[in-house]
Amino acid sequence: MATAQASDSKPGELEDVAGWFPPLDQILFTWLLERQEAHGFRGDLLELGAYLGKSAILLGHHRQDGEEFTVCDLFGGEAPDGANRAETRKSYSSLTRQAFERNYLAFHDTLPRVIEAPSSVIRTEVDPGTCRFVHIDASHLYEHVRDDIGAARDLLLPDGIVVLDDFRSEHTPGVSVATWEAVLNRGLRPICLSTQKLYGTWGDAEPVQEELLAMLRERADCGLSVQPAAGHRLIRTRAHKDLRPPPFPPSRYHSAPETPQRPAATPASAPPPRRPRSRSRRIAVDLLPPIVTRAVRRVLAARPARPARQSPIG
Repeated sequence: MATAQASDSKPGELEDVAGWFPPLDQILFTWLLERQEAHGFRGDLLELGAYLGKSAILLGHHRQDGEEFTVCDLFGGEAPDGANRAETRKSYSSLTRQAFERNYLAFHDTLPRVIEAPSSVIRTEVDPGTCRFVHIDASHLYEHVRDDIGAARDLLLPDGIVVLDDFRSEHTPGVSVATWEAVLNRGLRPICLSTQKLYGTWGDAEPVQEELLAMLRERADCGLSVQPAAGHRLIRTRAHKDLRPPPFPPSRYHSAPETPQRPAATPASAPPPRRPRSRSRRIAVDLLPPIVTRAVRRVLAARPARPARQSPIG
């Protein structure tokens, strides 16, 4: 489990932000959001449960002009009931709104719309049928997750995408029950499953799945399987050890490592200057037959060099 950052830490890259947002899910978020943008699909973005902002930072990077990005979280505030208060004290005692905002502003010039409240208020804060992408990562309690899924259905545009976190973690059975209940009884169509998130839509999942399968089959760093279940095509993907997150712009605090300077190349020693030929030798080369000239050159080359004349002292 990730731990909260120190209050004065300044992330240089997205990976420096603490949180449960593996590289595979970063890839899937990025691909789905970019696919929407490429198809001209516009709408607002919503995240229920932000922790320290890791996934929110990526979502905010995909907010287009005219779109609104809303984040809703208790941020350590008072939960609406006893079970939720116990969960908050256990898992998120170090979470503060200031830490979230500091991390987010390291990567963006302005904050999203922040609602410091339980996710149950979201129906009154966001208009129905306005969102293209909703990420649910708030409570792990069945009743709350069930209500968050219902809110997402009302707030999403047709063919909008919802992402449900922790749908198969051993410590979050309430999320699993609420998620599969939505698939079996509430019309949610799975797009794909990662290790910890289910991606789905109440629209037509098949076109998205076909493009997603084509993308995943080209990657050697992801495992892939397809299984039918209860009338749904379940695309399961998992990360291999060499999987890396997609490129993401660094924060304003990022400092590039110094590039070591290469030592200056040592100039190659110049060959010794050739001694000028004497005038008599030049005349001999010009006038003698070539065979005689070559013989003379061989004799001269074999002679030891004369010591240089020394100037008299005094």
